[in-house]
Amino acid sequence: MLSVAGLFAEHVDANPHAPCILAGGESWSYSRVASQARALAVGLHSLGVEPGDRVAVVLPNWPEFVVSTLAVAETGAVLVPLSPNYSARELRFMLRNSEAEVTITAEEWNGTDYLQRFESLLVELPDLQYVVTVGEEDLWYDDRIFQFEDLIAAGRGREAPPAEVDPLRDPCAILYTPGTTGAPKGVMLTHDNLVRTALATARRMALGRNDRTLCSVPLAHIFGMTAALTTLGTGGSLLLQEAFDAKEALVLTAAHEATVVHGVPTMFVMLLRELARGAPLPGSLRTGVIAGAPVGEALAREVRRRLIPDLEIAYGLTETSPTVSITTAGDPESKRAHTVGRPLDGVEIKVLEETGAELPDESVGELAVRGYNVMRGYFRQPGQTRKTMTEDGFLKTGDLAMVDPEGYLHIVGRLSDVIIRGGYNVHPAEIEAQLRSHPAVEEAVVLGIPNDVLGELICACVITAEGALITGDEIRDFCQESLADYRVPDIIHFLDELPEASSAAARRVSLARAIRAEADTRTSRGTT
Repeated sequence: MLSVAGLFAEHVDANPHAPCILAGGESWSYSRVASQARALAVGLHSLGVEPGDRVAVVLPNWPEFVVSTLAVAETGAVLVPLSPNYSARELRFMLRNSEAEVTITAEEWNGTDYLQRFESLLVELPDLQYVVTVGEEDLWYDDRIFQFEDLIAAGRGREAPPAEVDPLRDPCAILYTPGTTGAPKGVMLTHDNLVRTALATARRMALGRNDRTLCSVPLAHIFGMTAALTTLGTGGSLLLQEAFDAKEALVLTAAHEATVVHGVPTMFVMLLRELARGAPLPGSLRTGVIAGAPVGEALAREVRRRLIPDLEIAYGLTETSPTVSITTAGDPESKRAHTVGRPLDGVEIKVLEETGAELPDESVGELAVRGYNVMRGYFRQPGQTRKTMTEDGFLKTGDLAMVDPEGYLHIVGRLSDVIIRGGYNVHPAEIEAQLRSHPAVEEAVVLGIPNDVLGELICACVITAEGALITGDEIRDFCQESLADYRVPDIIHFLDELPEASSAAARRVSLARAIRAEADTRTSRGTT
């Protein structure tokens, strides 16, 4: 059994001069990345970081994210990857919940001044001791704020005590995922969870040291972490795109002869649209994973025909590190089109009825998973962990599924009313609570509306308080103050009253039907 640092070290020893990271027109060898990670680990140790401590990383897809991940693993500390797109409120909650002692963050990115944001958080969060910043500025920093390059320079040529890591027991990372009520939950994944799942996924895809993977999915997400580990864990090269842009992704793929691309369905829809507009077709692509949201048969076939011959459909959760099942190039075409493949070797699945009893093949029920890929639990939430796990160690996924007689997994729906927008899980309850906190809003119901590009759009059905005047743009601006961009409603639909229904879920179904019917009527009349 290997730790994340141990797995990486094997490839550093075997091919020190091979390209490890490609970003910003520069190539970083395995030995260069290892040297930087080792020096940063020493620097973190000098700040008091010890095994088991939490270190948050709030960066886009930059090389420093990969270096930080490896450095944290080398110290035996626990990585807490957080999206730089999170709002200040969301960041505050996750940093407080994880009890992060150090944060590595951008100085400025995408119009946000993170120095200013973390100056406030250092005062508000008693556990947060130090902030390490990535950027070019000459800082006004105090003795609790360090620049990334300075910390690495201070660590060069020095040694830190070797960390004792038990891959089976010790958490490697805590990744936050929305809970059933919208409250984020910290998923604890061990080194063994991540390493064994990544290597098993890579074997299904026949990845090797000659592969170059374009990573456009966020490294702060479990999908991005998997893209990195399946690549670096097999000695390949990781081509980083700071944030997804379809046109640029095709240019990068062609320029670097990338062989692997991963993404959510939305990303592949946009890539195909760029090809339709005349973008050059990269001829080097061989394989990749499409996952994170339901995958239509037509989309998968079109991507395989026009872009990636061996595109594989996968299914997984943050709680399963993430891969549960994946198709392969050797599967029958009908299985590659209509299923999410068979479980990884050593991973068990079963379908449960409401009572918890196991159902036979070809029955629809809740999917449960057991194996080396299943999380250690939710951080500081033993009660929620017990609710999610069965007595015999299966994780209840909350997804409705069916297993066919050949062992292929079919995902047919969800038990909860979660919205999947552009590959991100969005829980209506969280947005509804934010909307109801506005003095002009009397009631709100949030639901998902199908969309060809994003999978689903977020539609907020709002009843205003008597006498109140407010516009849809004002409501969106209000939501943006406390919610990440992908959780802000795309559509604001004002209502006089809500339909009667037996449950909140039934009301959402009724509203969704009415809104879709209204949209269809406007379209047929040639109006918008």
